[in-house]
Amino acid sequence: MRIARIIGGLAISILATDARAREFGGYDCSDNCSGHAAGYRWAEAHNITSDAACPLRGNAVSFYEGCLVYVEDPNRGADEDDDGDEIED
Repeated sequence: MRIARIIGGLAISILATDARAREFGGYDCSDNCSGHAAGYRWAEAHNITSDAACPLRGNAVSFYEGCLVYVEDPNRGADEDDDGDEIED
């Protein structure tokens, strides 16, 4: 009986975690979306207008995706995720 409660509790925790998954411009965030925001801000500062100009170096996928979001929607801003929650650097 105790094991069933533990397993049930773990299942609820996993479902709650999935419900809180964050997105930035439709891309999944693996953390607090700060990498996406950084890529967006970089693209904004460099007036990037083409996907081809977004750098993909090493494992910086979130930065790259943030740049893509800027190209797709330069008026979106980088301060909030898709749910309107603030992104902290």
